Amino acid sequence: MRHRIAAGAIIEREDKILMVRHCKPGIYDFWVAPGGGAIDDEPLADAARREVLEECGLRVEIDRLVYIEEFSNPETRECKFWFIGRLLGGEIDCGADEATREHIVEAAWLSRGDFAGKTVFPPMLLDDYWRDREQGFAAPRYVGLRRMAFY
Repeated sequence: MRHRIAAGAIIEREDKILMVRHCKPGIYDFWVAPGGGAIDDEPLADAARREVLEECGLRVEIDRLVYIEEFSNPETRECKFWFIGRLLGGEIDCGADEATREHIVEAAWLSRGDFAGKTVFPPMLLDDYWRDREQGFAAPRYVGLRRMAFY
């Protein structure tokens, strides 16, 4: 089994979260906050920043760590560190080669209500994130291991 370490960014603007849509017709269609694997000895915050730029074309500042999530499939086990970030600038653009290779077809600012009817990752964004945000994210929280439904 391959092991991977990754970082993602939860970027919020006007009560909406930056999300990217991964769609491979007939295989999967889901929305996720931007993120991906760290390269070599790249610091996790730098990986999160780079992933947002590659997947969405936006420049962000990475702030605090809020969640640690693990997920696995028969081939890979991944540990992902989710950070809060802040938009610095840019325009949404999913045309980079890195985004195309990952079947990213769209990026958008989605409200909590917009998640209805969509498959959303990380799952904390459906409920926990909003409560944790109101409470000020007291400390980074380990959210456990989940089996990937598709990969």
